[in-house]
Amino acid sequence: MPYTPSPSTAPRAPNPMRRRLALIVLIALLALAACKDKSPVIVTRFTAFGTQVDVSLVGVGKEQAKQAAARIEQDFVYLERDWHAWTPGPMTRVNRLLATGQPFVAPPSMLPLVRLSKTLETRSDGLFNPAIGRLKDLWGFHDDRLGSHPPPSPERIARLVKANPTMAQIDIDGLELRGHNSALSLDFNAIAKSHAIDLSIEHLMETGIANALIQAGGHLRAIGDRAGQPWRIPIRRPNGSGVFAILPIRGNESVATIAEYDRNFLFEGTLYHDVIDPRAGSPAQETRAVTVIHDDATTAAAAATALLIAGPTDWHRIAVKMGVRYVLLMDRQGRVRMNPAMAERIERVDDQDDIVLSEPLKTTAEPSKTELQ
Repeated sequence: MPYTPSPSTAPRAPNPMRRRLALIVLIALLALAACKDKSPVIVTRFTAFGTQVDVSLVGVGKEQAKQAAARIEQDFVYLERDWHAWTPGPMTRVNRLLATGQPFVAPPSMLPLVRLSKTLETRSDGLFNPAIGRLKDLWGFHDDRLGSHPPPSPERIARLVKANPTMAQIDIDGLELRGHNSALSLDFNAIAKSHAIDLSIEHLMETGIANALIQAGGHLRAIGDRAGQPWRIPIRRPNGSGVFAILPIRGNESVATIAEYDRNFLFEGTLYHDVIDPRAGSPAQETRAVTVIHDDATTAAAAATALLIAGPTDWHRIAVKMGVRYVLLMDRQGRVRMNPAMAERIERVDDQDDIVLSEPLKTTAEPSKTELQ
């Protein structure tokens, strides 16, 4: 006997009103999903290492963001105290003991910086050299307030250059350090902010935070992305005003910009900045700014410092030695030099600048700007 559906089980004819209602519900759900993907960015700011530090977190609640930012600020304050080159404290004690030539126990927070700096000094052919703190002091850069004053005499500069303090003259034995040059004086200002950023990013990842950016001045490191979009980093012009280009980054990358506008003083119309060439004992002359992208912020900052000193004629060789894949260098003549991989990644604001492309820094394929977006 054929089956005959009852009125309650028989299929109903499509209802236009019901279809419209279902469509409205579907659109609403998709909108909610889109809103969820575009999580708000929670930004916390504080001051450390003489600059503003921005902590940007995505995809976390307000309370978790507050706790994470508070922990980062606490760590920055602690590390600044330990690594400050001229305020009386652990670093001034270390520098005093290094000059004696006797072994001593160093603060635990300082040992990783010494180890890293020894390696980075070697890879940079000595251009990155945190052991020249006495030269920095001689030029007046060990002062929180930089006022106009005459540069030091050539004779005083020559004496410190001849003494030739280097990181290679520091021995590490367990928790002990020992110096072998009475002119040794550590100044980690070039990489201190970046190393604090690296430590903080590692802590965030350990706590399960996957999307964040920490920036201190021209030094930053980002993980993940900004609510589904890349983090967009402005590259300033060499005079510090205006934007030359925008750099999109995502994943886990660091950017460091070292420039003459960071710390400087003006005397009789001449600008003197604090990136000292250890070979000459005076500020590097041929380059105004360098931007480097690298995996970790500490290496990026050390490389940017070394490349600014290397200048337009030698930056490529030093970048290869230091394992850097992306470089943008602005020279004294107004030319912008970069490797092809960096040129692919940046979004230029205008086309008025004289661009000089170098040979590639590596032979394997690099991710392009389009791929990063």
